[in-house]
Amino acid sequence: MKLRLSTGPHLLDRENTQTLMLDVLIALVPTTAAGIYLFGTKAAWVLAVAVVSAILCEYLFQKLTKRPVRVMDLSAVVTGLILGLNLPAEAPLWMPAIGSAIAIILVKELFGGIGHNFMNPALLARGVLLASWPARMSVYYIPARVLGVTEVVPAGTDVISAATPLIRPGGYQLYDLLLGNIPGTIGEVCKIAILIGFLYMLFVGTIKWHIPVLFVGTVAAMTWIMGGDPLRAVLSGGLLFGAVFMATDYVTNPMLKVGQVIFAIGCGILVGVIRMTKAYPEGVTYAILLMNILTPLIDRWTSRRVYGMVKKHA
Repeated sequence: MKLRLSTGPHLLDRENTQTLMLDVLIALVPTTAAGIYLFGTKAAWVLAVAVVSAILCEYLFQKLTKRPVRVMDLSAVVTGLILGLNLPAEAPLWMPAIGSAIAIILVKELFGGIGHNFMNPALLARGVLLASWPARMSVYYIPARVLGVTEVVPAGTDVISAATPLIRPGGYQLYDLLLGNIPGTIGEVCKIAILIGFLYMLFVGTIKWHIPVLFVGTVAAMTWIMGGDPLRAVLSGGLLFGAVFMATDYVTNPMLKVGQVIFAIGCGILVGVIRMTKAYPEGVTYAILLMNILTPLIDRWTSRRVYGMVKKHA
C-alpha cells in the first residue's frame, strides 16, 4: 500500500472543473435564451458555431499533441458560448469559428491548457476579432422583435456606432435597457437574464460578489462624479455581462480577496476612463484584459506568508 505524504491543512470538496463549468453553463442559459429570442435563428447559429469550433479545436489539439483529451470538463463549451455571446447576431459564421480557434489554441492550449492561460480566452479572442475586423464587430443591431419585422436590421443610419446605447445614452428607456430592446451583442442586451445568472452563481457558490459588484460600482461612481447617469451607464453596453461572466474567471483574477478588490476596482476605473474619453464607446474588453495582465503582480503584492515558512535572516 502506497502512502502519499503532504503538509496540511487538507480540504475535501466535491467540486471539480466539470461541475464548476456546468454551473456557469446553467447560469448562461437565461442570457443565451434571451439572445436567441431577441435576435432569432441567426444568433443561434453564431452560438452553435462558436461552441462546436471550440470543442473541435480543443479535441484536435490535444490529440495531435498527445495530451489527455479533456473536452468533457466542459471548459471549451463555456469558452465557445461566452465568445459567441460577445458577437453581433449578424456576424458571419467564419468569425465565431476563427474566434474559438484563437481562444482555445493560442490563448488556452499553447500556454498549457486550462488553469495556465494568463488571459480570459474568450475575451482575448473577442479583442483579436475586434482589432482585426472592427467594422464587422462594431455593427450593432436592434432585435427584430422590437421593430416588428422578420429579420434583424441595422440600428439607424450609422450602424457602426450611432445607435449604441453608450453613444446615445438617453435614446432608450430603462425598461428597454433591462429587457434587451436595444442594439448590442447577443449576450449583453438583456440585463435581467444576466442578473438571473449572477444570482444563480452566487447561490451555488461558483463566484463571490466582490468582483462583479465592485467592478460595476466603480463604473457607476465614476459616471456619477463626471455628471453622468450611473444607472444608464451600468445598463448600457457589455458592462454587466463582462463583470459577471468574464471578470470572475478563476484563472485570470487574483487568488486572495484583497487582490480581487484591487482587480475589480482597476477594471472599473479603466472602463470609466475609456468611456469618458469617448475615443472608444465601450472599454470592458480591454479593461479586463489589461487587469488580467496585472493579476500576477497583484498576487505578488497581496501574497501571504506560506504556513510553516521561516523568514530568512540576513
